Amino acid sequence: MAFQPALQIEHLSKHFGSTLAVDDLSLRVEEGEMFALLGPNGAGKSTTIHLVTGVCRLEQGRVSVFGHDVVRDYRTSRWLTGMMPQELVIDHFFTIDRALEIHAGYYGLPDNPAWRRTLIDRLGLGPHLHKPMIQLSGGLKRRFMVAKALIHRPRLLILDEPTAGVDVELRHSLWDFVRDINRQGVTVLLTTHYLEEAEQLCDRIAIMHRGRLAALDRTSDLLRRCGQKQLLLQLERPLAQPPAGLDEFAPVLEDDGRRLRLTLPAGQPAGAALERLAAARLTVTDLVTRQPDLEEVFLELIGLNGRRPAVGEE
Repeated sequence: MAFQPALQIEHLSKHFGSTLAVDDLSLRVEEGEMFALLGPNGAGKSTTIHLVTGVCRLEQGRVSVFGHDVVRDYRTSRWLTGMMPQELVIDHFFTIDRALEIHAGYYGLPDNPAWRRTLIDRLGLGPHLHKPMIQLSGGLKRRFMVAKALIHRPRLLILDEPTAGVDVELRHSLWDFVRDINRQGVTVLLTTHYLEEAEQLCDRIAIMHRGRLAALDRTSDLLRRCGQKQLLLQLERPLAQPPAGLDEFAPVLEDDGRRLRLTLPAGQPAGAALERLAAARLTVTDLVTRQPDLEEVFLELIGLNGRRPAVGEE
């Protein structure tokens, strides 16, 4: 059998009434990847995930999981996929232990006590095993939902906003666990509004906007391609206005004129800016280069350019 990607989405579209939520989306997630699907609220991320997992009915296009069509071969594709949704989906009166014990049966699998114990231990659920869900905090419920998504040992794990509203300690422990799962061969598809998580964790990033794909690239290449490097220069003497001859570097004075910020055009090295500074006879006491982060790239790609979205834009 030919090698198959973990997830293949081809020309996917979905309407809700007159609203086009996903517009001719195509992307491919390779086996073993940590892949981020990002976008502002309403971009179509969750709808895409719901189409992959069968929560929404497919309207146009094709989706396959490890080569199995999610419509024609839905049993196998569901069995290969573990899904943690944004919404807390729990039975309030089951205990954690009982819910995990029976959940593998929904996929036609027997309970695996050793694997269940591993999930309980790694996700810090041990002290709370015999509590009904209704007594758990939001963070503990999210830990349980990660365990539930993994209980049948899927090859593709989809995490839709897994750390929304949880504390910093849980975020770090959860990502340590997800990295370990990924090293063991599980492909991970992540959506998150914490862009630093995607930047640190994911091999490749896709950015959606208004249902369409705005960008898809390796994380490092996306940062390099879209972002513009900046030079921050600490000046010996404050300036009232930027020196002449630096207009192409969009000069900005900060810190009461004691710091000069220059933005390098895409692909241009710092040498030309430094030559202009030398010609201006500025005395620089310190120089720092600053690379763009994913948040700046994200805002550039969806056309916000650093401003907050207006009402209705999200």
